[in-house]
Amino acid sequence: MRGAPPNPPAGVTYERDGPLLRIVGQFRGFVGGPRDLGVEGDALDRLISRQRDFFAARGEAVEWKTRAHDVPADLTDRLRAAGFVPEERETVLVGRVAQMAVREPVLPDGVTLRRVTADADMRRIAAMESVVWDDDWSWLAEDLIGRVASAPDEIAVYVAEAGGEVVCAAWLVFRAGTEFASLWGGSTLTEWRGRGIYRALVAERARLAAARGVTHLHVDASDDSAPVLRRLGFRAVTTTTPYVWSPPAG
Repeated sequence: MRGAPPNPPAGVTYERDGPLLRIVGQFRGFVGGPRDLGVEGDALDRLISRQRDFFAARGEAVEWKTRAHDVPADLTDRLRAAGFVPEERETVLVGRVAQMAVREPVLPDGVTLRRVTADADMRRIAAMESVVWDDDWSWLAEDLIGRVASAPDEIAVYVAEAGGEVVCAAWLVFRAGTEFASLWGGSTLTEWRGRGIYRALVAERARLAAARGVTHLHVDASDDSAPVLRRLGFRAVTTTTPYVWSPPAG
């Protein structure tokens, strides 16, 4: 699941720097690479510094995605030394579509699921996420709008609504040429948590994945969602931690 989708949204470009893939033009930059970067010591420090300095010149933050089994083993120490700060660790989970798709989505009374493609719905999703995370997530609307516009067959976005309000949203991302699709999103308004909405969105997306011939689902799960996914049959394979460098304030 490393790498990037083959059809980037308008304004997003992919670049290579040695073993790294650098994604430019999103709400913040992104850097990822193979499990073994093939460089270490001073050469690795220079590679890290180039990414930081590239985005610093653009005045942008950048995320370097790491996984627990990446090598060299001191990669994260060297990222910290270069000013990158770890965000919350997530658990990488994998599940069989056939096991997830047998469940009929079960929703609380008054809640409905709907697949959405309209720009206005993406902005409603971003507004909901901003409330959940108490931060400005307006960037998410443009991200989803761009991805749907550039590759509508690669992403399926769903909302759970109650009384015309978006109470949860999630999306499914397909990766052509693999047996995998990825589950993203799933944030739920506080007052609607614990009612099965997240599980229903997993089941709905699994049903679509099954219809598309996908055999496995992949999730980078938070500590909140990982227990739910484990109960549904997902298994942990590793962990992933984003390391983020941000331009100095002011």
